[in-house]
Amino acid sequence: MADFTNTSEEAILDWWGAIGSPTRPTAHWISLFTVIPSADDGTGGTECSNSGYARQSVTWSRSAQTLSPTATVTFGPAGEAWTEVVAFGVHSLVSGGVIYAFKGLTTSRTLGNGDSAEFATSDLSVTLD
Repeated sequence: MADFTNTSEEAILDWWGAIGSPTRPTAHWISLFTVIPSADDGTGGTECSNSGYARQSVTWSRSAQTLSPTATVTFGPAGEAWTEVVAFGVHSLVSGGVIYAFKGLTTSRTLGNGDSAEFATSDLSVTLD
């Protein structure tokens, strides 16, 4: 199960309750974390900052209450050995922006210099239940 941030939960409640007009995101970016966020607002985590790292743009498909990327998501190649990544996040911008959700990876990843990390769509799915 994904950990949706307060921002996402409040937008859902505003939409459902017909309160205000929540703004629909125009893009989503997947990030990797070396420390998973610990707070409901998505703070307390450490985003990967190693050489060769950049958030990756993603589009979604939905099945029931689960969103999954429409294609494999690849990070790298690493420009150095990376610190172990343990979680991913979903953001509004390629840098900074709003974090909508975060989730621990089923299997953490460590990259060596020159390596890339590919994540299957099921590895980066988020569920609302």
